[in-house]
Amino acid sequence: MTKRILRDAATFEVFRNAVSGLADELAITILRTAHSQIVASSMDFSAALCDASGRTIAQANTCPVHLGSIPDAMDAVLKAFGDEITDGDVYILNDPSQGGMHLPDIFIIAPIFYEAALLGYVVTVVNHSDVGGWSAGSMASQSTSIFAEGIQIPPSRLIAAGTVNETFYDIILRNVREPSMLRGDLESQMAACHAGGAGMIELAVRYGVPEYQALVDELLDYSEALVRAALEDAPDGVYRFEDQIDEDGLGSGPIPFKVEITITGSDIHFDYTGSSPQVASALNATESFTRSASYASLQGALGSNIPANSGFYRPFSFTIPEASILNGQRPSARGARGLVAYRLVDLVLGALAPALPDHVPAAGDGGPGSIALGITEPDGSQVVIWDFMMGSWGATRSGDGNDGISPLGANMANIPVEEVESSGHVRIDAYGFVPDSAGAGQFRGGLSLFRDMTLLCDEATMQIRSDRRTSQPYGLHGGHQGAPSLNLLDRDTDREKVLDTKPFLVIKQGTTHRHITAAGGGYGHPYDREPRLVLEDVLEGKVTVDGALRDYGVAIEVQQGKPVLLDAETKRVRSK
Repeated sequence: MTKRILRDAATFEVFRNAVSGLADELAITILRTAHSQIVASSMDFSAALCDASGRTIAQANTCPVHLGSIPDAMDAVLKAFGDEITDGDVYILNDPSQGGMHLPDIFIIAPIFYEAALLGYVVTVVNHSDVGGWSAGSMASQSTSIFAEGIQIPPSRLIAAGTVNETFYDIILRNVREPSMLRGDLESQMAACHAGGAGMIELAVRYGVPEYQALVDELLDYSEALVRAALEDAPDGVYRFEDQIDEDGLGSGPIPFKVEITITGSDIHFDYTGSSPQVASALNATESFTRSASYASLQGALGSNIPANSGFYRPFSFTIPEASILNGQRPSARGARGLVAYRLVDLVLGALAPALPDHVPAAGDGGPGSIALGITEPDGSQVVIWDFMMGSWGATRSGDGNDGISPLGANMANIPVEEVESSGHVRIDAYGFVPDSAGAGQFRGGLSLFRDMTLLCDEATMQIRSDRRTSQPYGLHGGHQGAPSLNLLDRDTDREKVLDTKPFLVIKQGTTHRHITAAGGGYGHPYDREPRLVLEDVLEGKVTVDGALRDYGVAIEVQQGKPVLLDAETKRVRSK
C-alpha cells in the first residue's frame, strides 16, 4: 500500500462524501425511473463509479453481492475495447464467462470524458425480470445449460459515440418475454449513467483533474488502511466452517460448502477447497460472484464505516476451485446462483464468529425466497410476475434479529402486496409473521414470514427458489436454529401438497400457494433471556404461551385475557 499524507483533510472528507453521494444518486435515479417490480420495488440493482483504469471509486448503497463483481465487468470491457473507447459510447454485457454474473444481471457501462480525456466510468447492473430462455424469469433451477437461460451478451457497444445500434437493441428485445419492460429498465440504467457522468465531470471541474485523480488514489488507500487495521485487531489464525444448500432442484441432495479463512496480520485469505463441484442445475456461481460475496460478508461484519471500493479489496486473496459450484465453467447454467451468495455469507460469517465475536450474528433466513409466475395472455403476449420474500436476520451478541428485512448480501425489499396484485392475475390472501419460528436464545432470531397467493387467471408456470428446509439457520453460543422454510400448495384442502424447495410446475386457476421463509438463529442460551422480554414477545404475538415455556422456560398464564408472567414457576422450570 502506498502511504500518502493528506494535504487537506477537510478537502478529502468533502470529496469522500461527494463521490459516495453521487453513487447513491445513481441508485435513486434507477429506483425512480425503472419499470419492473423487481427493480422499482424489490430494488435488485446496483451502481458504482470507476476511474479510468476501471478501479471502483464508490458504490451505491445497493445490492452488495453485485458490487464486488464490477471490477471483472470493467476488465472485460477494457479487454474487448481498450483504446477504441470513445466519448458517447455505452457498453453492455451479461455473459457470466465474460465479466457477468448470471444472464438477468445486465451491466450498462458508460465512459465519461472531460476535456477530451477519459475521466472514468459509470457502471450500473440491474437484475432484469426476464431475459428469455425456457422459463419465465430466466432463473429456473432446472436449467442444465446456459443456452436454456436466455440471451447471452458478451461485452458489446450498444451506443457508439452517441448513436444507438438499433439492430442490436432489437435482437436483444426480440429474445425476451416483456420487451417494453426490459427496454424501460435498460433506459433507466442509462439515465443513471448520464446523471453519474454529469456529477463526475462536476467534481473534475471543482478540483481539477490532477487533484481529482489524487483524491481518488487517497480514497482507495484510506479504505485499504481501515480494513487492514480491522484485520490486525482480529487474532491471527485459521478459521473453518461448513454449511450446505438443501438440494439443487434436480434431486441432488445436500450441496456442501466449505471455507478456510486465514488471517495473517492485515491479510486475509479465503480457501473454498472442498466445496461442491459444479452442479447439473442453475445454482452455479462465477468466480467473481464468489469473491463479491466474500467481500460483502467481511464488510457486513466490520460495519459500514469503511468505504467500499477497490482499496477495500486489496487485503483479500482467494483459492476458488475451478469447475466447482463457486466457479462454474461454461456452458453450466447460472440463473439461480443468487442462493450461493447468501449461503457464502452464512459460511464466511460462521467461520469468522470466533475471530470477530462482537460483530458476527447467527444465521439469517438464508436468502430471499423468490416466486416467478409466467402467464400467456389471450393475444399471445407474456407477463412475468415476481414475488421476492425477505425473511429475517439472526440474533447478535447484543440484540434480537431484525424481522422482515433483506439479508446482508442483498439490501433488497419485499414487493408490496399491491404491486404483486397489480396485473390482476394473482391475489395475496394473507401476509405476516409466523409465531414461535425464531431461533430461541438469550437473544432470539428474527421471525419467519409467510405470504399466501391465489392464481386468478387460467394458467401459469411457477418457479420457486427457496432453501433452509433441511439445513436450518444456525444459532451461535447455545442459540437454537431458526425454523425451516416451507412451500405449500392448496393448503387445507384434499389436494394439499408440500413442495420441494426449488420446484417448477404449472398451476391452474384457483390454486393457492403459501411460501414461508426460514427464521433467524438465536444467540446464547434461551434460559438466559430475560423473562420480561419473552413476555413482550408474547404480548406482540411473536411467541405463544406454550412456546415461551417450551423454548425459554418462561411460565406465562393468560389472566382476564392478558398474559401475565409467573415468576416463581419460571424460576422453578429454569432451575431443573
